[in-house]
Amino acid sequence: MEPDPNAPGGALTGLTAGQQVVFAGDRVATVPADLAAAFAPGDALLVDDGTGELLHVPAAARAAARSAVDAAVEAAAALGAHDDAAVDAFLIGFADRLADDAAFAPVAAANAADVAAARDRGRSTTRLVLSDRMRADMVAGLRGWTAVRGARGEVVGTRAHDGWSLELVRDRLGVVAFVFEGRPNVVADACGVLRGGNAVVFRIGSDALGTATALMAHAVRPALAAAGLPAGAVSLVASPDRAAGWALFADRRLALAVARGSGPAVAQLGTVARQVGTPVSLHGTGGAWMLVAPSADADRLRAVVTASLDRKVCNTLNTVCVTRAAAAVQVPVVLAGLEAAALARGVAPKLHVLVRDDAERDAVAGLVGPGWFDRTVPVARAAGPVDEPMAEPLGLDGLATEWEWEDSPEVTLALVDDLDGAVALCNAHSPRFVVSVVSEDAADHDRAWAALEAPFVGDGFTRWVDGQYALGTPELGLSNWQGGRLFGRGGILTGDAIATIRTRVRQHDPDVAR
Repeated sequence: MEPDPNAPGGALTGLTAGQQVVFAGDRVATVPADLAAAFAPGDALLVDDGTGELLHVPAAARAAARSAVDAAVEAAAALGAHDDAAVDAFLIGFADRLADDAAFAPVAAANAADVAAARDRGRSTTRLVLSDRMRADMVAGLRGWTAVRGARGEVVGTRAHDGWSLELVRDRLGVVAFVFEGRPNVVADACGVLRGGNAVVFRIGSDALGTATALMAHAVRPALAAAGLPAGAVSLVASPDRAAGWALFADRRLALAVARGSGPAVAQLGTVARQVGTPVSLHGTGGAWMLVAPSADADRLRAVVTASLDRKVCNTLNTVCVTRAAAAVQVPVVLAGLEAAALARGVAPKLHVLVRDDAERDAVAGLVGPGWFDRTVPVARAAGPVDEPMAEPLGLDGLATEWEWEDSPEVTLALVDDLDGAVALCNAHSPRFVVSVVSEDAADHDRAWAALEAPFVGDGFTRWVDGQYALGTPELGLSNWQGGRLFGRGGILTGDAIATIRTRVRQHDPDVAR
C-alpha cells in the first residue's frame, strides 16, 4: 500500500476547495477554490496566524529561496576563516565598482529599465530610481563600514574563579536574511552584515530585481571574488514572486530575518519568520509625528516643519498635533512650513485634517481657510498627477495612515486639547516611531519623553533619524515600536550589532573539580 502523502509527516500534494486548515491552535481558515486549483505538488502552504490569510508558495519560489539560502549557509561556515581585512577588501571593492562609470553603466541601464517598467504599471518610483545621490550614498556607506569595528573576538566581559576564568566573546551570528521593497540602495546596506562575519541572503521587490541582478553581476560578485570571500556570502533570491520572500523567511536555517517595506507586508513577513522560530527585525510602517506645545516658537516651528518634508522616507513628517488654545496662531505657521516645503519642490502641498464631529469640522475650516478646502491642485501620485482638493477632512480611523507621497508634501493636521492629549493620540494611532516635541518649556519635553511610546524622540526636525546621519554608522534599518519595545537593542540596526555572545573558559589548574 502506498503511503498517504497527506498523512502526518507526508508531503502536501494538493488542496481541496472548502478544506479547513487549523492555525493558531483554535482558529480555522478555509481553502478557496482558486487556491485549490492553483496548488500543485512541490508547492507549500503557509498561514499568517495574525490574519488567517493562506499564503501559497509555488515550487519555483521555494526553489529560488532554498538555493540562495544553501549558498549563504555554505558561505557562513567558511567565513569564520576570513578576517576583517578580507571583508574590508570586499566592501572597498564593491564601492569602487559602483564609483567606476564603466562598471556602473550596466547597473544604470538595468535601473532605467526597472523604472520604466514600474511607471508603465503605475507603480511608485520615488525610491526605485538609482540617482546620482543614491549612488554616492551607497559608495559612502560601503566605505563607511570599513571604519566600523568588527564584532568578532571582542571580549565584552570576564569572570575569574579559583583555578579557571571565563570570557564573554562576541562572535558572528550566521545567515541573515533581508526582504525589502524596490530600493536598490538596500543592496549595499545588506552587505553590512559581513562586517560581523555573517552571510546575507536577500530578496528585493520585483520592481528592482533587474537592478539588483545587475549589481550582483557587475559589482558584488566580482568584489567577493577579488577579496577571496565565498560567492554565497552575499546571495540574491532570483525570483520576482512575492511568495519567495515568504519561502525565505520560513527557512529555519536563518539566524535573523530582517524586513523593510510597507507596514502590512513587513508584519506578514515577521509572522512567517516567528512561526518557525526565527528572530526578526522589522522595519515597516514609518511616518513621524510632531507634537506642538502652546509655547512653541513660531519661527522654529515653521523651520522644523519645512525641514521634515524635504523628501518622502520613513522619518518624514506625517502628522502634526496642535493644541486648540494655540491653533489660531500655530496652524497658519504649520501651513506656511508645509507650503515652503512644496514650493522648494515646485509643487502644491496636500493637507488632511482630523475631523471627529461637526463642531470640529467648522473649527478646522475656520483655521485652515477656504483657500485650502475649496482649491483643486495636481498632486503627484504613483500612477501620475491627479487633481485633488488641496485639503480634505480625515476621520479618526484614518489617522494612522502613512502618506506615501511621490512629490507633493503631504501631512495630517490634528487638533488636541493639550500636550498630554497629543501624546495619548500619538501612542494610540502613530506607528510609535519618530516623534518631535516642539516647545520652549523644558517640563513639556520631560513629560512627553516619559509618556511617549517611541524609540526616537527629538525637539526639532524629524529627518535626523538615520544611522549614518545621526551616529556616523551605516545602518541596516530602523525599527518602530508598533509591536512593543525592542528587546536588547536600539531602533537603529547596524551591522556590528548582528552578533552572538559565546563563553570561553580557560582552566589554569588541571585539578579543578566541582
